Amino acid sequence: MIFFIIAFIALMVYSYRKDIKNHERYYKNAGKKVLIYGGLIVIIFMAIRFFTGH
Repeated sequence: MIFFIIAFIALMVYSYRKDIKNHERYYKNAGKKVLIYGGLIVIIFMAIRFFTGH
């Protein structure tokens, strides 16, 4: 299992490094968008839980 995890991580790093130019071109500012939308979803969920009393 440890060998699989190490191999999987190594292949992911290799694949990411190979496609880094495409990531910069197509996914510009994607991290910020994920944080904003993810934060909004969490806030909405917490507000619903708060106002419904659960």
